[in-house]
Amino acid sequence: MILPIRAFGDPVLRKVSKDIDKNYPDLQELIDNMFETMYSANGIGLAAPQIGLDIRLFVIDVSPLAEDEDYEDIKDELTEFKKVFINAKILEESGEEWKFNEGCLSIPDVREDVKRKDTIIIEYYDENFVKHTETFSDIRARVIQHEYDHIEGILFTDHLSALKKKLVKGKLTKITQGEVSINYKMRFPK
Repeated sequence: MILPIRAFGDPVLRKVSKDIDKNYPDLQELIDNMFETMYSANGIGLAAPQIGLDIRLFVIDVSPLAEDEDYEDIKDELTEFKKVFINAKILEESGEEWKFNEGCLSIPDVREDVKRKDTIIIEYYDENFVKHTETFSDIRARVIQHEYDHIEGILFTDHLSALKKKLVKGKLTKITQGEVSINYKMRFPK
């Protein structure tokens, strides 16, 4: 089932999310619905706060990036990178900071360059509640950091300089006031 995506200005997007356990009601159905919602919106990541739940859960599928010539050297890794992250905690961020033009399903029509470290170590549970501690680099680390920010109540626009924040303020106000549609099912039909 495709779930409605919450837009910039919704208070749930600013909450620090809570851990869940393996008995969370209808967890597998929720995960399936999150993937379906993400695919319907042509996204590569979706966090629970974006669908109105303040729980530490996000899903990622970066396989669409495997077709991008910029990632030809890691095409195979991207093709297989579909993951569920539950109760995630980034333990370390390291390496060079690099800029990348980010966008967000909760902030339609706004894209800006954001600096992030290129490597992370993250601890999380998968959909079967098996614990993992893994290191990720490149665009995979970037997408994880973006979705992880959501469960910490942080949006990519929080990483912008004061000048960039001023430049996007009008667009953000329009989203908050409901003047920009985030009905992805209508905008991006299957």
